[in-house]
Amino acid sequence: MAELKTASAYKPTGDQPGAIASLSEGILAGERYQTLLGATGTGKTATMAWIIEQVQRPALVIAHNKTLAAQLCNEFREFFPENAVEYFVSYYDYYQPEAYVPQADLYIEKDSSRNDDIDRLRHAATSNLLTRRDTIIVASVSCIYGLGSPEEYKEKIVLLNVGEEQDRDLVLRKLVDIQYARNDTLLGRGRFRVKGDVLEIQPAHSETAYRVSFFGDEVEQITHFDPLTGEVYAKLDTITVFPATQYVTSKPTVERAVDEIRHELNEQVKAFEADGRLLEAHRIRQRTEYDLEMMKELGFCNGIENYSRILDGRPAGSAPHTLLDYFPSDYVVFVDESHQTIPQVGGMYEGDRSRKQTLVDFGFRLPSALDNRPLRFDEFLAKVPQLVFVSATPGPYEQRHATRIAEQLIRPTFIVDPEVELRATRNQIDDLLNEIKQREEAGERVLVTTLTKKMAEDLTDYLLESGIKARYLHSEIDTLERIQIIRELRLGEYDVLVGVNLLREGLDLPEVSLVAVLDADKEGFLRGKTALIQTIGRAARNLNGKVLLYADKLTDAIKGAVDETERRRVVQLAYNEENGITPEQIVKGVSDIAEFLSLEQPHVPGKRRRGKTREVEGMSREELEKLAITLEEEMLIAAEELRFEYAAKLRDEIRDLRRELQAFAEA
Repeated sequence: MAELKTASAYKPTGDQPGAIASLSEGILAGERYQTLLGATGTGKTATMAWIIEQVQRPALVIAHNKTLAAQLCNEFREFFPENAVEYFVSYYDYYQPEAYVPQADLYIEKDSSRNDDIDRLRHAATSNLLTRRDTIIVASVSCIYGLGSPEEYKEKIVLLNVGEEQDRDLVLRKLVDIQYARNDTLLGRGRFRVKGDVLEIQPAHSETAYRVSFFGDEVEQITHFDPLTGEVYAKLDTITVFPATQYVTSKPTVERAVDEIRHELNEQVKAFEADGRLLEAHRIRQRTEYDLEMMKELGFCNGIENYSRILDGRPAGSAPHTLLDYFPSDYVVFVDESHQTIPQVGGMYEGDRSRKQTLVDFGFRLPSALDNRPLRFDEFLAKVPQLVFVSATPGPYEQRHATRIAEQLIRPTFIVDPEVELRATRNQIDDLLNEIKQREEAGERVLVTTLTKKMAEDLTDYLLESGIKARYLHSEIDTLERIQIIRELRLGEYDVLVGVNLLREGLDLPEVSLVAVLDADKEGFLRGKTALIQTIGRAARNLNGKVLLYADKLTDAIKGAVDETERRRVVQLAYNEENGITPEQIVKGVSDIAEFLSLEQPHVPGKRRRGKTREVEGMSREELEKLAITLEEEMLIAAEELRFEYAAKLRDEIRDLRRELQAFAEA
């Protein structure tokens, strides 16, 4: 078993050693609930990493949004370069759930846009959990949503060893059974191709592939290679091929499930007919019979997750399988920004149940679809052995249940909490514009929070018209673009980021020296004490940090936030004076948070890094021509499969390659 080991370049400082020792002791003693109360910028992520190293257990880190989860995953990968750190969030960039509005007799069909890169990372997470103990998963709240049975997933693994007798045709049938598609022209995630005695497989969680050479029915050789360039990485003794979907089901399971679904269908039709609801009876019969036919012929159907309870053989009302079931029994859960994440975990079930109950009542789904759901909060707690809540502002649940609280107020950088200044709302935009220009001249960045998305967009337009480089950030911007926007802010491609609710918890932006909160006296969720403390914390990583609260009255929330910030300032100033410390501005490299979402495998030794736009520096003219031809084939296949966005990206890459070839010709 590989040891969970942090990079030696990092050492605990300030309050971190005490927090690490206290919380590690609590975990090893079996304490159920603990809290790390860490002020913004005190290195809570580093403390979590060192605790994981101390206890040597697999860990799940839950964040309340995808952007924060991506940042955390990137940081944990820097801390644990030799271990498996994986990213598990919803693979939908856009998701419109199936719904029915009885008042308008309006049925809304499920619609979604699925991100293949995130799907690959989800597969990498589940496969690593089943094969390695040195695994850390950084997840959003999607980890409490239904996933296929880990037992079925493990049973369907295809294991190939050099020198082992394996019927080649049987291996091919096994790959088809676990939802791999045969494509003898082009490899891709979840595909395989066969040429004589050579089988090439690209696993669902990987952008690299494996070549298996047979001699008769004996596995003669296994090679790990790049399917695009043909570069060989290594010769292996064994490979494990995991199913292409977490909802994999065996043929006997499908046959059993079809009988049970048909029985439930007949019962539901009888119930509708007994109530004189013939339309609903016809609707549910028609929809379910179609799904059953698909399952019998193909082994799956659209919306197969709605039958997950029957496919799993679970009793009605029981908890679904989730990512939590893939962990060993002694894992530890860290709930990052717990004041936000815990309420989110607790609120998922009711909203989902209400929508699905309407679908069942009006004949769009069978009652068993109600069990395709997120976990209830009590079920979540039952599946989690030990919890460490992590927040600068712990919520009521953490305060009631934590048996041990480790306070972490001293920053490793020794930077003091920012000064907070209240200003009148009259002419707040013009006043803000002057402040922004001062920061722009100093090469520093600004965050501005508004109350609505429309205000954020309008303010961004106004700033752009005033010659300020600005962008807005809100929930309608997809996951990967949010990550890129934050990176571009740090790089100085623009100076101001305007947002509503995404510029609070967890964002690590040391270049930001000014945070402005517009309409700070409009009390509510976005301007409560906790929200204001978190927003103020965004300026706590800069030596010149300052916060402007535009308000015409001193609300209880503003007073509470200012008082808590001042308390933390006093503690840090006293520590600095006592130890003769003069804080210095932190200089932190700007790594690409989305780097691990690129088209490369991060753990392949000696592999050329290849991101969304492939690097061509150092390639010969022949290699460039070969790459262009391969990409053209891939683009045509993507277009045929109606994956037009991906095809367009490939088209742009081909255009860049043609320019490189033109440069060769001119030279």
